[in-house]
Amino acid sequence: MSTRYSDDRMSVRAQSLSILLKKYGSQLDTSRKSKYTNQSIYQCAHDWISMGNMNTNGIVKYYEAYYSSDALQS
Repeated sequence: MSTRYSDDRMSVRAQSLSILLKKYGSQLDTSRKSKYTNQSIYQCAHDWISMGNMNTNGIVKYYEAYYSSDALQS
C-alpha cells in the first residue's frame, strides 16, 4: 500500500472530516443556505493530510484561516 493511502493517514482524514462536518456542515446563513460548502471542508481535510499532519490538532483554526467563507472574502 502506498503511503498516500496508509491506514494512519486515512484515519486522520476521517477524523478531520468528522470534526469539520460536525462544526461547519450544518450551519446556515440568513437565506437558509449552507454557510460553509462541503467542497471547502473536503479540500481542507485533503490539504491538511497532504501537508503531513498526522493528527487533527489545529484543523479548526486552519479551516477558519484558509477555507471558511469569512477567510475567502478577505
